[in-house]
Amino acid sequence: MFSRIPFEKVNWLISSFLIGTLFLALTAAPVYLWFFGLDTFQVVLFFVMFFATGFSITIGYHRLFSHRTFEAHWIVRLFTLLFGAAAFENSVLLWACEHRSHHKHVDHDDDPYCISKGLFHAHIGWLLFKLDPPPPFDNVADLKKDPLVMWQHRHIHWIAAVVAFVLPSIVGFLWGGWVSALGAFLIGGVARIVVLQHCTFCINSLCHYLGDRPYSSKCSARDSWLMAIVTLGEGYHNFHHEFQYDYRNGVKPWQFDPTKWAIWTLSKLGLAGKLRRVPEQKIILAELAEAHRRLDTSLAGGGLTETAAATLAAARTRLEAIEKQWIEKKREQFEWTREKLIMLRNETRAAIRTLHQLGLGESEGA
Repeated sequence: MFSRIPFEKVNWLISSFLIGTLFLALTAAPVYLWFFGLDTFQVVLFFVMFFATGFSITIGYHRLFSHRTFEAHWIVRLFTLLFGAAAFENSVLLWACEHRSHHKHVDHDDDPYCISKGLFHAHIGWLLFKLDPPPPFDNVADLKKDPLVMWQHRHIHWIAAVVAFVLPSIVGFLWGGWVSALGAFLIGGVARIVVLQHCTFCINSLCHYLGDRPYSSKCSARDSWLMAIVTLGEGYHNFHHEFQYDYRNGVKPWQFDPTKWAIWTLSKLGLAGKLRRVPEQKIILAELAEAHRRLDTSLAGGGLTETAAATLAAARTRLEAIEKQWIEKKREQFEWTREKLIMLRNETRAAIRTLHQLGLGESEGA
């Protein structure tokens, strides 16, 4: 088995850290719990650090710096840079550089964590092995002009170590001496890093593998409510890849997207502004186009019963009628009312439900 590993391409620094923290989380942390138990302080510290670093990645690294979906007060930017570093996912400059490349080249060779190369590669393999040369940072010129971003990039390892390990340990010591400090280091530091990193890695892997593609099937990105829970709202990945400059991922009111809610709350507190939204009619039309494509594909594929074919044909006819109305009104520069948009959305969802009822919906992992 080991003879098949390309050791000359192993990224030893990153691999040692990822494997080392996982080893400590699976050995030292349980030993600590066995001898000293788990108290409320350690649980609270774990979740405080988890959410502080997790939201710094989703709010800061991803939606603020990588996609510029909103503007933020310097306090928010500094906070997300400090606690984002404590996630040990590198500097925001490198993170955004690779993420922008992912969006530009998704599912192709220049995609840093391309799902086409396998689930393991997309999840963690791309980090363990140096398969590509270092990025030239030519797609983050805007971030290079940000003094806070460049300060974090220069001192990323020191910032990460202090915020991730030293800070929890000091808080633990002040709470309960050396025993609590050790527990804070292992649980609020090491174990929290492992859990958070694999939650983030799921965005690159499982969010391109599990779920449905209601907005576009041009790439592998999928919407999954389960992944949204794991990733603090980043699981509606099909929407995100189709509309990457929207500050929301879960665009529907009922979709779980705490990152969206946090950004909206920051805007109400005066700490964020210029939140970017895709117009509702553009979102509905994307759903319409994808539903139309899937209906056409199912009808063209054959192998359907007469009843199933008639049902799909009727659904397609309804969609075509709605689409025709839209084109005519657009020519007249007619502003659609909210009632018309709701009707369009309902017809689109009805068509998708028809596909699922006939067993023709998109299967997970397809």
